[in-house]
Amino acid sequence: MEGVIPRIGVTTSVRSGWRIFPLFALNLWWAGGRGLRWDTRRDVDLSAADGLIVGGGDDISPALYDGDLRIAARLDPDRDALERGLVDAALAAGKPVLGVCRGAQMLNVALGGSLHQDAYAVHADSRYMRTVLPRKGVHLEADSLLAEIAGPEPMRVNALHTQAVDRLGAGLRVAARDEGGMVQALERAEPPFALGVQWHPEHLIYARRQRALFRALVRAAAAYRQHGHQIAAVEADARAEHAEHGL
Repeated sequence: MEGVIPRIGVTTSVRSGWRIFPLFALNLWWAGGRGLRWDTRRDVDLSAADGLIVGGGDDISPALYDGDLRIAARLDPDRDALERGLVDAALAAGKPVLGVCRGAQMLNVALGGSLHQDAYAVHADSRYMRTVLPRKGVHLEADSLLAEIAGPEPMRVNALHTQAVDRLGAGLRVAARDEGGMVQALERAEPPFALGVQWHPEHLIYARRQRALFRALVRAAAAYRQHGHQIAAVEADARAEHAEHGL
């Protein structure tokens, strides 16, 4: 397996994927990986990928976390179902996951968490902005995986979201907040690698600390490709032996 380029499935909106996926593909290529474009109109095969990026775009339906729709939102139930299933399956298989904006929220929801539908109404001290330029300040938790990857100093990021994390999903912890306390990044405390950022690092390819996120994902995917497949093969052999002997 050594020397084989890790493959990363990238979920996108059917509306904007044509212009967003190339940004992810470029970031992944620069980090040593290869992106596979996935959406609800394409065949999706998680077994063909060594890692997963859940991209941004449509709002997540509150039905996924037993909430009521309180504000106008652009929903895509088919995408919700696809991505929730992919997150569950990827983590169960030990494959690394990076969530971007909506993807960070989906990571939280898939693990049983909930969202603030109107995040800026809840966090009145958080500065509302809608820009792909790095104008929003976030503070990283010193002992977080995110700080280990990108450095612990405060970070300037972009912002396009209106929803944000409310109750954390199982096994997740906050990795960064903005000046008003709104969650801006979350992560799994234990393997497999799972990191969600509320901003859009794919637009910030010129920023060294943002490129580091993609390098970390590709490294984790490469480790899965080299070792995870071997583990899966050992487990399959064990199951076959148990079945043969009636165990």
